[in-house]
Amino acid sequence: MTFVGRDLFARERCISSHNRRMEVRMKRLLLVLAVAAVAVPVASAGGFATVGLSSLPTGTPAGGTWSVDLTIKAHGQTPIHGLTPVVRIRNGDATREFVAVATDTTGVYRADVVFPSTGTWSYEIWDGFRQTHTYKPVEIGSPGGGSFPTLPVGGVALALLLGAALVLFLRRHRTAPHPAGTTA
Repeated sequence: MTFVGRDLFARERCISSHNRRMEVRMKRLLLVLAVAAVAVPVASAGGFATVGLSSLPTGTPAGGTWSVDLTIKAHGQTPIHGLTPVVRIRNGDATREFVAVATDTTGVYRADVVFPSTGTWSYEIWDGFRQTHTYKPVEIGSPGGGSFPTLPVGGVALALLLGAALVLFLRRHRTAPHPAGTTA
């Protein structure tokens, strides 16, 4: 039985060629996935900033201004210019935002924050780069500095009173009278 003009191995070559193409496609896909697996974590790593504050709002009265300089550094090292940081304060439903403006020093921005009422206020800073930094809530007092400083003034008064009593005690013992008719 002879077949004239017919290739007996064409089917195997066709299947083999198809398998090679599939193998090449799979290798390409695996290569793309491997590159993506390495590139995505590298691309998302880093890119953080730190925010340093020149002062804390402790002691700021309601209605008073807390002027704060924000020092923003990439990776805690390099000052970043060209940002628009925002200081956000909250007390219950009340929220206020204050945009910080660049100073003459690279990476330093100034915000003038006004706490409108007394109470416990939380505050946070959007660094203008990619992160919000939160801080411990602060108690804002009444205008005029709050209550009378009883403890320091009371301590000073007590010290003065004890000092005066000691002086009187020492004087009394030093000038004790001698009995009449005796000489010292």
